[in-house]
Amino acid sequence: MAVQYRIVGGGAEAIAASIEEGIADGALAPGAALPPIRGLAGQLGVNPNTVAAAYRLLRDRGAVESAGRRGTRVRDRPATTPRSLRGLAVPPHVRDLSTGNPNPALLPAVAVAPPRRPVLYGQPPIAPELAECAVAELAADGVPAEHLAVTAGALDGIERVLSAHLRPGDRVAVEDPGWPNLLDLLGALGLVPEPVGVDDDGPLPADLARALNRGARAVVVTSRAQNPTGAAVSAERADALRALLAGSEVLLIEDDHCAVIAGVPLHTLAGVTRHWAFLRSAAKAYGPDLRLAVLAGDQRTVERVQGRLRLGPGWVSHLLQNLAVELWRDPGVGRQLAAAEAAYGAGRVGLCAALAERGVIASGRSGLNVWIPVPDEATAMTALFAAGWAAAPGARFRIRSAPGLRVTIAELAPADIEPLADAVAQAVHGFGRTSV
Repeated sequence: MAVQYRIVGGGAEAIAASIEEGIADGALAPGAALPPIRGLAGQLGVNPNTVAAAYRLLRDRGAVESAGRRGTRVRDRPATTPRSLRGLAVPPHVRDLSTGNPNPALLPAVAVAPPRRPVLYGQPPIAPELAECAVAELAADGVPAEHLAVTAGALDGIERVLSAHLRPGDRVAVEDPGWPNLLDLLGALGLVPEPVGVDDDGPLPADLARALNRGARAVVVTSRAQNPTGAAVSAERADALRALLAGSEVLLIEDDHCAVIAGVPLHTLAGVTRHWAFLRSAAKAYGPDLRLAVLAGDQRTVERVQGRLRLGPGWVSHLLQNLAVELWRDPGVGRQLAAAEAAYGAGRVGLCAALAERGVIASGRSGLNVWIPVPDEATAMTALFAAGWAAAPGARFRIRSAPGLRVTIAELAPADIEPLADAVAQAVHGFGRTSV
């Protein structure tokens, strides 16, 4: 179907701005095809190279993507417009299990203590107390921690590491299904995702080998609580992945965003390649507004990240760093997090078991989410809505993997498990509990 929105502009920047405006206003919906380059050039009275440059700008900004013979299309979640911030339109009577958020009731109370001394320009970017805690915690998990940086969350750290080593057009091996924000980030950086399948034990070695053979220059692995499947890298899988990556020039980025509430132990890959970074963020366990992640890595990678930080924000506020230290050291907070880990585990295990009783396959070894394969996402979403539940559609997370739905279990009460499982079974198979 032809695009109805009228694109205007006489130069590449103006044409790109016109298309971005259409995306932001909703006139160019996700998946909408942009006009062929020569056709739009004729309509606007400009050289085709001008339109090609405009489309290239939009690709670099993560607003559109090339779809082979299907031409250039608006990305599912354009990275440069407010549309990427919009969630599902969930009616008030529907329980929203699509968010991926932790349960607010299970987050520790946060009180910002006044600084013991002012932090001035030219002082070390990492608070000494935070560095001490981070080194001890990471070393206990087998992560080399001789070189550290602090970033404003996991995605900020991932972006800085990718930008420190890669150029537009480079291939990055990523989990499929995987974290939508990471996929959007790759688009915005002009990097090409190379999909790697995932099972309960983490990335599939054969798929990773294939991605490396296709020229992937970096790989991003979620250690545990993988979003959306709940996968966690097992000891055996870690051995297999290390064997593939050992001594290579591939950049390895490891994301441990759930850490203390993941529900399973860490089997790290950190240090197996020449250039690597391991990130542990605070948001899921301590609250999404605590925008802080500790980044360990090889010396060159950490120096590059710190160098770019100096040219931008300079450092992550020591108020946040000292707050993180207080939370990490507080025994009461530790007990709260243990209770949260147990509650999330009970929700995952309970829902997966209830679904299995109804003949529905689901996965969720760790973290806050359960992944449910479905024959058709739109049909399953509609059926769940009708039953009073909302899940996240798998299209947000997938590159080539099969359809599915992500259910966030963070706020599920024990009494919710059976009715939710019935609704999912009805949505997937058209029936409730399997007769015994």
